[in-house]
Amino acid sequence: MAITLNNGFKMPLVGLGVWRMDGKDVRDLIINSIKLGYRHFDCAADYKNEAEVGEALSEAIKTGLLWNSDHGHVLEACKDSLKKLQLEYLDLYLVHFPVAVKHTGVGQTGSPLDKDGVLDIDTTISLETTWHAMEDLVSKGLVRSIGISNYDIFLTRDCLAYSKVKPAVNQIETHTYFQRDCLVKFCQKHGICVTAHTPLGGAAANTEWFGTVSCLDDPVLKALAEKYKKTVAQIVLRWGIQRNTVVIPKTSKSERLKENFQVFDFELAKEDMDKIKTIDRNYRTNQPAKFWGIDLYA
Repeated sequence: MAITLNNGFKMPLVGLGVWRMDGKDVRDLIINSIKLGYRHFDCAADYKNEAEVGEALSEAIKTGLLWNSDHGHVLEACKDSLKKLQLEYLDLYLVHFPVAVKHTGVGQTGSPLDKDGVLDIDTTISLETTWHAMEDLVSKGLVRSIGISNYDIFLTRDCLAYSKVKPAVNQIETHTYFQRDCLVKFCQKHGICVTAHTPLGGAAANTEWFGTVSCLDDPVLKALAEKYKKTVAQIVLRWGIQRNTVVIPKTSKSERLKENFQVFDFELAKEDMDKIKTIDRNYRTNQPAKFWGIDLYA
């Protein structure tokens, strides 16, 4: 199952995220996932496992992300990722975060802090400049599609205003406890596919970094899992698919890998989709996420 992007290319609805996955483990996991039918892998320079991913990649949708310190070096950063992934082109290349920081060297993915311990932002590089450099990658044939990641509704609107090549994707955190319906609907209205990272909610890393609350123990979701004879994770992923978002859950366990892909043999009834709407906690309102001193969701 795939979704068609605004440039005509297709992207599988379920992918595999490889953040915080050790290089020694990722190769076998990707090979196993390909055997199960996965054709969408979410990679990033900052994950520091591109070389291992490159060894394992076969026929797949390949997503790369431009790190914050490379906004002024888009071409070089893309070529560095291609080299590590052993690819001639990327199917999709995203701006990882909407902020440019002091350059630390291509492929270094540094996050330098200033004397106050706050992210050392480079104020000479605008997001518009970065985007036009991303557009050049398309004309050079290095990437098929380009997109954004972690952009709110206002930054997405601005990107639409100055773009010559419309972003094909906005990859954001969204799940049953953090539904972000306005942003999702805005993107979809303007032909931008939404990819949900952290689609299962509070994984260990997200709890540690951002205070994310897990939705997998929610009683409403547990009741639905029992009703449909599925796991809670499968209910949550199916909910994401039925709201026309792509989901890229991360797992290092082979049984979960298989389970996360088995979400196309059932459909949630409208009454159950409506029921899930009621558990949106929108917890960012009271607990804003901080990324080296920057409020990501302001």
